[in-house]
Amino acid sequence: MGSWASCALGLVVVLVAVLSPARGRRSQDLHCGACRALVDELEWEIAQVDPKKTIQMGSFRINPDGSQSVVEVPYARSEAHLTELLERVCEKMKEYGEKTDPVTQRKAYVRILSHDGTKMDLSEVKIDGDVVSSLKFACESIAEEYEDELIEFFSHEAENVKDRLCSKRTDLCDHALHVPHDEL
Repeated sequence: MGSWASCALGLVVVLVAVLSPARGRRSQDLHCGACRALVDELEWEIAQVDPKKTIQMGSFRINPDGSQSVVEVPYARSEAHLTELLERVCEKMKEYGEKTDPVTQRKAYVRILSHDGTKMDLSEVKIDGDVVSSLKFACESIAEEYEDELIEFFSHEAENVKDRLCSKRTDLCDHALHVPHDEL
């Protein structure tokens, strides 16, 4: 009886050791994919706003000299608009599916509905509620945790936001050196 228990315990230890790296990689792939999808969706939403649309920013108080410190800034990249986008952008994760690289077994998240109505290649894309809910939860976590960074990057029209935010600032995609930039 004692040898059977020690054999079973040994098997459990081996299974945990084998399965843990895959689960960690799955989580990393999920968070990286959510970050990259979040950035893509924010960039698309910003691009949809009329560049001539502005919003007044600053203080509406009257200064001692009778002037006001109010300036008009482009609405698309205003803090108010970006905050509004961050509150609802993760709903777009329902338009994504999961694709597994046959060689590396890494997961990538791709749009299953195009913004412009063009037909998408959905071969080998897994579309189900678990994928959507996991991706949405990861997106919401990232949007909440990195809200200030997202607003900073997007309000200043930073270049290469995906790499700067998802790889360099957050380390969510530290494996992203081999992830194609246009994959999402």
